[in-house]
Amino acid sequence: MTRVACAQIDPTLGAVQANLKLSAGVIAEAVGRGAQIVVLPELATSGYMFADAEEARAAALRPSDPAFDAWRAVAGDAIVVGGFCELGDDGLLYNSAVVLDRDGVIATYRKTHLWDREKLIFTPGDKLPQVLATRYGAIAVMVCYDLEFGEVTRRVALDGVELIVAPVNWPLFPRPEGERPGEVITAMSTARLNRVAVAVCDRSGIERGQPWTEGTVIVDPDGWVVAAAGPGSGFAIADVDLSATHDKTLTEYVDLFSDRRVDLY
Repeated sequence: MTRVACAQIDPTLGAVQANLKLSAGVIAEAVGRGAQIVVLPELATSGYMFADAEEARAAALRPSDPAFDAWRAVAGDAIVVGGFCELGDDGLLYNSAVVLDRDGVIATYRKTHLWDREKLIFTPGDKLPQVLATRYGAIAVMVCYDLEFGEVTRRVALDGVELIVAPVNWPLFPRPEGERPGEVITAMSTARLNRVAVAVCDRSGIERGQPWTEGTVIVDPDGWVVAAAGPGSGFAIADVDLSATHDKTLTEYVDLFSDRRVDLY
C-alpha cells in the first residue's frame, strides 16, 4: 500500500515566500502522518488569479530555484508534487508542476491544456506527461484541465502508470444538489476506465472574488473516492494499493485494455 496525501490549502496571490512557508508546513504534517506521496494544488507557490503576465512574472520561479529547498527540507522520505508559476529559460511563463524529494528535483511538467484566461499569461507545454518510475510506484503528473482529455489519461495508462497525480485549481461551478462536482466525476471515470489510481489536489478559499470547488479527492483503481478533503483547508489521505492497477480485468471475459478495438479507432 502507498499512502497518498493531498493538502488543500489557500495560498495568497503573489506572496511566494508566505506560500512556501504554508505549503512546507502541510508537507511536514503529511509526512508526519506517514504520507509517501504528498500533493499540493496548482500554482501553490503563487496563487492563480493573475491580472496579467507581468503580475505572474513577479511570482515566477525556476525549477532549480533555492525557494524549493523549503519543500525538500521537510520531505523526509516522501515525494512531493506541487504546482508553481514557472519562468522558463526561454523567458516564457508556464503553469507547471514540480516533482521532488529531499535529494532534489525529479521532474517538471508544464501544463499542456490551458484553461480560459490562462492562455493570456502562460505558454502551453509541448510535451505530454511522462510516466515516472519512482520508489513508490509509476506516477504521471498532470495539471487541472489536462485531466479532461481522455487522450492524455489513456496514453499514460497504456504506458503503465499506476497513479495519476493532478494539482488543480477548480473554479466553483453550480451543480444539482447532492451531486459531486463534475471534475470529481471526471477523476472517478478516469480511474475506472483505466483501472488506475487518481489523486487530485484542489485549493481552498476565495481569490479576487473567485471561489474554488474545494474538490480534493483520492480515487482508487475501481473508481471510488476513498478520501476527500471537504470544504475549507485540510487533507485527503488514503492508503492505495497501486499493484491493483496491473490487473485490467473486471470479469473472466472483460479486459479494459485488450477489449479495445484499435482496428477500428
